[in-house]
Amino acid sequence: MKVGLIGCGNIGEFLLQSINIENLLSGAEIISVFSRRSEVADRIAKKYNTTAYGDMESFLNSGIDTVVEAATVEAVREYGLKILESGADLIVSSIGAMADNSFLEAVQEVCDEKNVTVLLPPGAVGGLDLLKSAKAMGELESVSLTTRKPPTALPTGEVLEAEMTLFAGPASEAIKKFPKNINVAIALSLAGLGPDRTDVKIIADPNASKNSHTIEAKGSFGSFKVEIENNPMPNNPKTSFLAALSVLSILQNKDRSVQIG
Repeated sequence: MKVGLIGCGNIGEFLLQSINIENLLSGAEIISVFSRRSEVADRIAKKYNTTAYGDMESFLNSGIDTVVEAATVEAVREYGLKILESGADLIVSSIGAMADNSFLEAVQEVCDEKNVTVLLPPGAVGGLDLLKSAKAMGELESVSLTTRKPPTALPTGEVLEAEMTLFAGPASEAIKKFPKNINVAIALSLAGLGPDRTDVKIIADPNASKNSHTIEAKGSFGSFKVEIENNPMPNNPKTSFLAALSVLSILQNKDRSVQIG
């Protein structure tokens, strides 16, 4: 597998370290890195023995067959269709882009036309397999997410002495207000009832030392509740370490003949 990477932040560097240096993905290599910030891309390329590109066409023509987006929602919207049209599979880290139904439909059309695949890592969340199973007969009734994070991981802009609810409403609105923090809500939405019917609450808690997510769902199958507490990336409290691991896991399992879930 010849991988191209968009984004040189914490998740991008984690993947470069894991794949190009530690060889945790047998038979694969990140051979190309795309970034508009040439000084950053050049530094990354030298450090991890890859090649930096500043324009998308050259990046897509560099021999890659799989692209990992580890940048922003805007990057997915700007480059996603071009990547798929080039014949490469796409792994999307910033899955908030998929909250736009018209964009999602365009992605599905290109995938069908070009016989390519878009993979969405679960990020810092569990229970997606349960949601998909519960949805199979169309009898999933409700899905909710409560996200609790330290104030340093959210754009509160103030010092808090007590917990504060920053948002309560549908996932479709949460992603607009917290695009860098609430990919979990979109993952749940896509697996379950959609962004308009997935209830989200975001809480900044000065007593919290880690990010936590509580997912609850009800339907004809019964009900379930999943609680997840995960550590942030060592260099960035706004990024879940589990989110980075989920991208690596997607790559590790992408071409396996037997897959679970």
